[in-house]
Amino acid sequence: MTVTTPPAPVRTVTPVTGTGKRRVTRGRLGLHAFLMVVSLAFLAPLLLAVYASLRPYEETAKYGYFSLPRHLSFDYYAQAFNDSGMGKYFVNSLIIAVPGVLLTLFLASFVAFCVTRLRIRGGLVLLMVFTAGNLLPQQVIVTPLYVLFTKIDLPYWMSDSMTMYDSYWAVLAVQVAFQVGFCVFVLANFMRTIPDEIVEAARVDGAGVWTQYWNITLPLCRPALAALATLQFTWMYNDFLWALVFISDGDKLPITSALNNLRGQFFTDYNLLAAGSVIVALPTVLVFLLLQRHFIAGLTLGASKG
Repeated sequence: MTVTTPPAPVRTVTPVTGTGKRRVTRGRLGLHAFLMVVSLAFLAPLLLAVYASLRPYEETAKYGYFSLPRHLSFDYYAQAFNDSGMGKYFVNSLIIAVPGVLLTLFLASFVAFCVTRLRIRGGLVLLMVFTAGNLLPQQVIVTPLYVLFTKIDLPYWMSDSMTMYDSYWAVLAVQVAFQVGFCVFVLANFMRTIPDEIVEAARVDGAGVWTQYWNITLPLCRPALAALATLQFTWMYNDFLWALVFISDGDKLPITSALNNLRGQFFTDYNLLAAGSVIVALPTVLVFLLLQRHFIAGLTLGASKG
């Protein structure tokens, strides 16, 4: 008797295009093309401002802003910095923004820690109150705050006007008050992702509340703190409304007011104004570059979970 064995199955080998490389598809190419277009759309005003700041006004007035350059120089940058007195305005903005960011993050992180880790009674209601504060339009309370700050007395070494009005303290207080709610909301959600076992182990080892907060929780919140620090510095540095309302002394105004010094009474050189705008934007770009790694880590946290 003859026994026939079935033929062995034929294995198809799929060619490997590359080790660790993703296959390029039309959808991926379309996605990258769309992202490039959106990025260029957001960068277009900044690129146009930089391009205009490098060209003489006479050239752009004759040929237009979208023409090819005949002459490029950095003369407008030196002129904008000197004519507007940006040096002192930079210092004024840093006096408001740097303490404002540090104080906002400290208060917000402490409130978020109390709500998420200490399990205090009414913690959820407290979180809702801080979050609801962001829904209040800031312009609504301009007049009440103006009247209030004129009635709050301060010693001479804190304010030349002897009141909270016309001092950095007024702008600093408003900035912190309005930004704490948003930071509490973000940090509270971030701290909930930290395993409870870490804090419980520290509690067993005898760690107090301050140690749990300062030495354990805050280091784990570094990505979220860096992302918030970048956003908060940008918002406080670029703000002009509150300084315009609560400061009457021109020498105390922030950097955003320096651009107004580049506008003439009868004529405005917009190329010079563009150079001044680029100079004003440099600190925020520098802060983002310094905190870029932590900022991106804070934004993408949890993207790969689940």
